[in-house]
Amino acid sequence: MALADRISTLLTVVRSAEAEIGALLVEIESRGVMELFGYRSVARLFEHLADVPKSAAETVVKRARSLHPGHHLDSPPTVAPATAAVAAEGRLSNPMIDTIAGALTQIPPEHREDAEQHLLAFAEEAGHKQVAALGARIIAHLDPDGPEPDTTEPAIPNRELSLRRKRTGIWELHGRFDDETGSRASALLDALAERRTTDEGGDHRSPQERYGDAFSDAIDLALNAPTLPMRAGERAHVMVAVSLKDLKSAVGQATLGDTGTITAAEARIHACDSMIIPAVLGEKSEPLNLGRLRRLISAGLRRALYLRDRGCAFPGCHRPPRHCQGHHIRHWSEGGPTNLTNLVLMCAHHHRLLHRSGWEVRIAADGLPEFLPPAFLDKRRKPRRNNLHQPLPFAA
Repeated sequence: MALADRISTLLTVVRSAEAEIGALLVEIESRGVMELFGYRSVARLFEHLADVPKSAAETVVKRARSLHPGHHLDSPPTVAPATAAVAAEGRLSNPMIDTIAGALTQIPPEHREDAEQHLLAFAEEAGHKQVAALGARIIAHLDPDGPEPDTTEPAIPNRELSLRRKRTGIWELHGRFDDETGSRASALLDALAERRTTDEGGDHRSPQERYGDAFSDAIDLALNAPTLPMRAGERAHVMVAVSLKDLKSAVGQATLGDTGTITAAEARIHACDSMIIPAVLGEKSEPLNLGRLRRLISAGLRRALYLRDRGCAFPGCHRPPRHCQGHHIRHWSEGGPTNLTNLVLMCAHHHRLLHRSGWEVRIAADGLPEFLPPAFLDKRRKPRRNNLHQPLPFAA
């Protein structure tokens, strides 16, 4: 209790000091910051005085202007003078001040004084989110019809996206979207990022890791869509160059696209069910022969996999067929055939798990896949199956 009380005391001091700083900034601006200090704006002055980013300095100045009156005729009107007095006592957080000032700017001047008193009274016992809700109710009461409808043509949705590769091989994604696109993307990623609780144990991935994997799954879905536009006369693809020796041993490196690299083990995973361009490389890695693009798993064989496995075959996984890849039980680089008795349907997560862990898969006598767990999970290595999809009877 003593520690918490001390924090509350210090917060009052900090908030009171910040309120006084804001009043001083408005005073400097009124007297002429250029004449006093040689800066073009008071925000630039505060940026250097406080050693804060420009955006943070501009936020402080904007907040101060809404609380304190300026001395010039062209100074913006003070929106919340009563709030300034309470803030000077250290009783309001910055989010609370911004909430009150933001609500008052939408209220007609003749009603602001009463509305401000209601908001300040409620702020004594509520958080800034609750005060924001009260402000919205006051605005709705004063203007029940809301703003006039916009009769202009609908604006073009604001969508921006940048994707760049860093020298470390990590890709950075940054973007901003309109509300509709963002909502659809959120719904898609939420569905793909659900926790996977299977026979291997709980899902211990962080939310960021789950959404990263979900984004990767969404890309796989888009690349496998039959309506994907052609590019230079071909379906979109990424070329991977790896030596046959490294592909068989899963040890070494492979070239990904133009500049990227992945391990030979990763290349082995993608080689299970990909559009492969065979490249024969010489001793100095010079291309000696380039084969034609060919799909390892035909459309008909993939449909048969869908009917048999009904989704990811890993025990306890609920992923449907459209989220899955075909895995060669005996790898094709080792002479494994591309037929139903050597293939199993797996989601990307469990496909990688199978390649990197002690799990094994085989086709049982009844023609259905079954998985053998690693010894650290089950010393007897008793075979397990996925019973969630209710596989259809299938004669091999």
